[in-house]
Amino acid sequence: MERIRIAVAGASGLIGSALVRSLTADGHEVVRLVRGAPRSADEVRWDPEGGSVDPAALAGCDAVVNLAGAGVGDRRWTEEYKARIRTSRVHGTAALAGAVAALDPGERPRVFVNGSAVGYYGETGDRAVDESAPPGEGFLPELCVEWEGAAAPAREAGVRTVFARTGLVVSRDGGAWGRLFPLFRAGLGGRLGDGRQYWSFIALHDEVAALRHLIDRADLSGPFNLTAPRPLTNREITAAMARVLNRPALFSVPAPVLRGVLGEMAGDVLGSARVLPARLLESGFRFAFPEIDDAIRAALG
Repeated sequence: MERIRIAVAGASGLIGSALVRSLTADGHEVVRLVRGAPRSADEVRWDPEGGSVDPAALAGCDAVVNLAGAGVGDRRWTEEYKARIRTSRVHGTAALAGAVAALDPGERPRVFVNGSAVGYYGETGDRAVDESAPPGEGFLPELCVEWEGAAAPAREAGVRTVFARTGLVVSRDGGAWGRLFPLFRAGLGGRLGDGRQYWSFIALHDEVAALRHLIDRADLSGPFNLTAPRPLTNREITAAMARVLNRPALFSVPAPVLRGVLGEMAGDVLGSARVLPARLLESGFRFAFPEIDDAIRAALG
């Protein structure tokens, strides 16, 4: 196995920390880009919202993976918080891509993997979409377009650039699913709205494996949907959670209540995103947990 050096931004997040564990377990060297003062030899400080990173920190890295950004589901979408979401992603990506491009050609990474989201497609209803679909309308699609566009300097410098459009990650340690598990364990789980909206999910194990697949394969570039092959409705996922956890799922949260509590973000929860990982499957990637029951069991350990 070839040992490589990889810089990871967002290494403390749900996906980033799992990716770092996987890479280091296999003997790879990881440089973690952190916003605070470095506390260990493998950490380098950067300022994603200010848009600055020392190019020297990336020199000699074989890959740069950018998973940084303020959490979309962390709080209500006020105009101030939406601006923070945008700044943390767009400015951070521009800083990393610019730093990559500023390096001498011999010091540039072979690949720049930039985080993105299935929010790119917006509301799809019952219509299944893959990477060939255009962006949707609204805050998240517009954000994703700008977020991916900020990586242009790396691509224009000749660095293979990949966009990982991630779905809802099934994990009990964070993200949307991290909030669902305690509710269902307590017997308080249930569908959201009418439950007919599609959720495109992926097991955390498969998310990490897919990112490593995109890092390793020199022939892959552009957008890839990181979602399980068969998206399900919220109603179907609710039933699966109840089934695997052996708990009732008697409750439901009406759409007006969600809108009152979550504001604009409720549109993302109630919206339907039926997204397929066409390019990932075409590249030969195999999911370890393609079905929702198995993904939930994997999250439970």
